[in-house]
Amino acid sequence: MPTTPACPQCTLENTYIDGGNFVCADCGFEWAASGEASADAGAVVRDSNGNTLANGDTVVVIKDLKVKGSSIALKQGTVIKNIRLVEDDSEHIEGNSDKIKGLVLKTMFLRKA
Repeated sequence: MPTTPACPQCTLENTYIDGGNFVCADCGFEWAASGEASADAGAVVRDSNGNTLANGDTVVVIKDLKVKGSSIALKQGTVIKNIRLVEDDSEHIEGNSDKIKGLVLKTMFLRKA
């Protein structure tokens, strides 16, 4: 019987295999059973339709959004070109519209163009 490794988060050895992942019974942490867990595996950024987003993509706003600190609202259908992904955050992107610069938007209100 193969031995399971200690949990990389809490370092306890009470772990088991569940499907393709190791699971720690003490803290609930899960990691890939097929070797090293990659740092980019959890950093996939997806739009409201589940499409993968990358730096430089163009997205469209799917709902009217109020912009904090501005009297201008982003209307449905506004195009945000050349987006930048926020490091270590898969729910936000940075971008500029024609009227407002320096926006940080939630990906749940965007779709890939």
